[in-house]
Amino acid sequence: MKKFIILILICFAQNIFSQEVAKANKNNDEDQLYNTAGIDIAPEFTGGINNFRKFISQNYRVPKEKPASLKGKVFTTFIIEKDGSLDNVKILRDIGYGTGEETIRVLKLCPKWSPGKLKGKEVRVLYAIPIDVN
Repeated sequence: MKKFIILILICFAQNIFSQEVAKANKNNDEDQLYNTAGIDIAPEFTGGINNFRKFISQNYRVPKEKPASLKGKVFTTFIIEKDGSLDNVKILRDIGYGTGEETIRVLKLCPKWSPGKLKGKEVRVLYAIPIDVN
């Protein structure tokens, strides 16, 4: 019985002292991605969301080879970087006929946004928005 208890104590002590403390990655905070609900100040297009929609409507070219009744929304996500540029544009759902590719093209033309802020520091923010196609 004594041998059994000593064996358990040795295993217990070895388990406690053999664990390493995980080192925090210094870049983790810098590269952290937030959504708009988790930050203090949300990113904003210069002039507000209405100006963003105006920019999209002025630069979006409806595909030439489309049915007359092509209408709908292209759902997209992108990252607003700390400098306000857009990165990692992804199409979640499009309506076909090249609408997704055109949305990506227009978003790459987009001027810089004012970045999101958390505790006074600029952070990377994942932004999702539907783009109307008429």
